[in-house]
Amino acid sequence: MRLLRALGTAVTVVLALLALMALGGCATPTGAGPDAPALPRTERERDDLIKAAQQVLVERCLAGRGLSSKGAVGERRADGTDDAADRRLQGVLFGRGRTELSVTLATGYTVKAHTDGCLAAAQRELYGDERRWFRAQVVVNNLRAEAALRMKDDPDYRAAQGRWAHCATPDQGPGPERPDPAVAARCAQKSGLDEVRARLEPALLDQVRAERRDQLTTYRQLRTRALHRAADLYAERTVPENREKGSSPS
Repeated sequence: MRLLRALGTAVTVVLALLALMALGGCATPTGAGPDAPALPRTERERDDLIKAAQQVLVERCLAGRGLSSKGAVGERRADGTDDAADRRLQGVLFGRGRTELSVTLATGYTVKAHTDGCLAAAQRELYGDERRWFRAQVVVNNLRAEAALRMKDDPDYRAAQGRWAHCATPDQGPGPERPDPAVAARCAQKSGLDEVRARLEPALLDQVRAERRDQLTTYRQLRTRALHRAADLYAERTVPENREKGSSPS
């Protein structure tokens, strides 16, 4: 499971980020007090800091319940006795029973999550309001998919899609559900589908973003809170060490 593999490398990720910040790749945001923890400069580094902090919080939660993510899921022991332990770990990490959070998107898909697992606890610590964060991040992460859904109503797109399907269909038999990537790419260019997408997507994405403005605002506000909380965690981990060395944090 991808998340569990990521959790297994939490300490390595955090140490790398702390080293980056300590070497000067950090900046205090405008308006922050002089004692505010420094923040990474780039959005990529800020995303990485939040993810790393979440992983550390998850590991702390698991440790408090006598568990660890390392080597837990997907690594069957020779005696074959790890199934129950894996199920327990997944339950503690992601939650159990009926899901308490649910968002149905404009695309028709429904995304659900628990509130009783270690992942949920870490998100509450970082974002403050897990329910608001869950809804905002699910909606924001699917804005492009919503724009793509609206694109299907455009006549130029439908015509280009038809040309693409004809191009990708073998001479005999039905068209493949998943054509060879090279064939799909060639047909997307030949049919004009790439050009139509490039022309329609920006305007549709702007339209969707305007309609989801409230969720975007919530997403940015809660992400900023998480970023500062992650920086606080960094400071909490490094200030005692720096004091012992007679220095101050970056």
